[in-house]
Amino acid sequence: MSHPGFFERSGPFSVQKLAEILGGKIHQGDATRKISGISTLKDAGPADLTFFVNRRYSEQLGTTAAGACLVQECDVSRAPLELSAIVVESPYTSTARAIDLFYPGAVHGRCAHTRATPNGQLVHPTARIDENVYIEPGAVIGREACIGSGTTIAAGAVVGFRTCIGSNCHIGSQASITHALIGDRVSIHAGARIGSDGFGYANHAQGWRKIPQVGRVLIGNDVEIGANTTIDRGALSDTVIGEGTKIDNLVQIAHNVVIGKHCVIVAQSGIAGSAELGDFVVMGAHSGVVGHVVVGKGAQIAGMAHVKDDVPEGARMGGTPAKPFREWARELATIKSLSKR
Repeated sequence: MSHPGFFERSGPFSVQKLAEILGGKIHQGDATRKISGISTLKDAGPADLTFFVNRRYSEQLGTTAAGACLVQECDVSRAPLELSAIVVESPYTSTARAIDLFYPGAVHGRCAHTRATPNGQLVHPTARIDENVYIEPGAVIGREACIGSGTTIAAGAVVGFRTCIGSNCHIGSQASITHALIGDRVSIHAGARIGSDGFGYANHAQGWRKIPQVGRVLIGNDVEIGANTTIDRGALSDTVIGEGTKIDNLVQIAHNVVIGKHCVIVAQSGIAGSAELGDFVVMGAHSGVVGHVVVGKGAQIAGMAHVKDDVPEGARMGGTPAKPFREWARELATIKSLSKR
């Protein structure tokens, strides 16, 4: 059975109605087309609204299958002719308003809405709990959540509305998990925060407008997530952690990040929004990756290195900004030599 989703959606709306609500003008396409959702350029279908704000994704704008797109006038020529282009002053701010329109309750997720049981558990009656699940006192299991056989939910942990956890998992004490679908044999240590909304704001004349985050967190089988690590849910697409990946304590993973299989991310590292890591990537302690870059399969990022550009497969990078390891080592050696003169 497919997952019902975490947010209720309104609509559909015609392209004309969207343009009126968002204060835009239709420059091409069918104004009567019905739009029932909002998605990214890459994932959108004919019934979806999308947006274009980053020239890095110009190619995706030219090939998107979306029905309508929020865009500045100077970028209309980049869009397919069949796409309904809604020209607005600030596509990013208008996207925030559009998400509010389609998902009116998304800024604040649904509460767990539990009831107490005689042994002190707080398990909602609609939750689906398989056999041999161990729920310690003080844990909260929310509405329509599902937990697989052999899983342990430790004291004080929270499993939110419609969150699904697979079999033989361990959820540590005081961890909170919302807006997430989690595979089998996953270990999430104490105090981890999975599925909180990402840090998304659009700047406009009156200040900062919050962009509701309506994506999910998808965690594959055999993943381990350290204590007090935070993984934000996606804005429109999903935040993804591939199977077998191991994440240390105090790591920050932002919205829309995609991490491949069997990666290792060491303590106090950070990955900014929409970055992608291929399979078997290793990030040393205190390292970082800026948003919207791709780190290739098997790459290694040294401790305290900070990646600002795409990294080729198998590369070894160090320094700030990160560069090939040998080049970085030569620079350090040269500086050390100069300091002795």
